[in-house]
Amino acid sequence: MEQQKTKRTAGICLTLAGGICWGLSGCFGQYLFQKKGITAEWLVTVRLVFAGALLVLAGLILTKKRMGDIWRNGADARRLLVFSVFGMLTCQYTYFAAVQYSNAGTATVLQSLAPLLILGIVCFKEKRLPRKMETGAIFCALLGVFLLSTHGNIHSMSITTLALVFGLGAAAGGAAYNLLSGDLLRHYGVYAVVGYAMLLAGVAMLPFVRPWSYAVPFDQGTVLATAGVVVIGTAIAFSLYLKGVSVVGPFMGSLLGMVEPITAVIVSLLFLHAQFQGIDLVGFALILGTVVALSLQSK
Repeated sequence: MEQQKTKRTAGICLTLAGGICWGLSGCFGQYLFQKKGITAEWLVTVRLVFAGALLVLAGLILTKKRMGDIWRNGADARRLLVFSVFGMLTCQYTYFAAVQYSNAGTATVLQSLAPLLILGIVCFKEKRLPRKMETGAIFCALLGVFLLSTHGNIHSMSITTLALVFGLGAAAGGAAYNLLSGDLLRHYGVYAVVGYAMLLAGVAMLPFVRPWSYAVPFDQGTVLATAGVVVIGTAIAFSLYLKGVSVVGPFMGSLLGMVEPITAVIVSLLFLHAQFQGIDLVGFALILGTVVALSLQSK
């Protein structure tokens, strides 16, 4: 009994650590945008290529021949290609663009609206209206977005239009990411699906972004922050989170994963000098509370 309790505690700690690493990833990106003049296009391309290569390499070491299984099924290989563009690339670019035009905290909280969009799709597929609990969650989330974007004044915007558009786009990208990857992840595992999708999306961006043509200041800060996005925010985050979820289960994992936006808000406030007002925090709480409520009542 004591051993089982210790194992569960370790699983919770690993899951939280993975979520924290994801939250730090956005903060590293914010640092690069603010201090180094780097763009979301450059960072996303570099992250996708190198993080994808790292995950594929990890998969080859850990799962060996299983990494090739997805390419032997034509239908699943095509689904992987669709996921890499409309799931992975869309999710990554809109999120980091939202960070660039606002801050890591705001972008991560807006991206957390993804379950709400998934709820809308579920209701449409089941041809039903939202239940009372779901309707309340939708109202609270919309109120949270309203307070975050206007501070309660309908005649002015407290964040830029681009920040709001890309933030909501990140939520849509997150929803697409989850909906397009679900069956593939269950059959082939995270290293094959996420690793290949990242690598394919990054390679597809190379001729358009041409990251080697950017005048990037390759000093210690740039190298460490970029490594933070690629290694800490991807390879380490996935490994810790998935190991933790294998112990505590996906339901508890989804709740513990809420530490990601909380981490992004705290770090961007304390270390990156992001400006938040009290009403911003109310908006954050409404949005994150909505996600927790949906998780608690959802199958």
